[in-house]
Amino acid sequence: MWVLRLLGVLVAIAVGSGVALFFVTRDVRYLRFTWRLFRYAVIVALVVFGLLILERVAVIPV
Repeated sequence: MWVLRLLGVLVAIAVGSGVALFFVTRDVRYLRFTWRLFRYAVIVALVVFGLLILERVAVIPV
């Protein structure tokens, strides 16, 4: 679980850095990279949360 938290913090830092670089340089490629990274991070988060919910709902014998 700590790996997911670490990845979340790294993604937040990368998104913040991308937005800051866009404001400093006005180069649109930083904004495109930030948006793409944010979309993939949201997709991965939804998959992980979905698996956690599925684990709670479905009783899977070990």
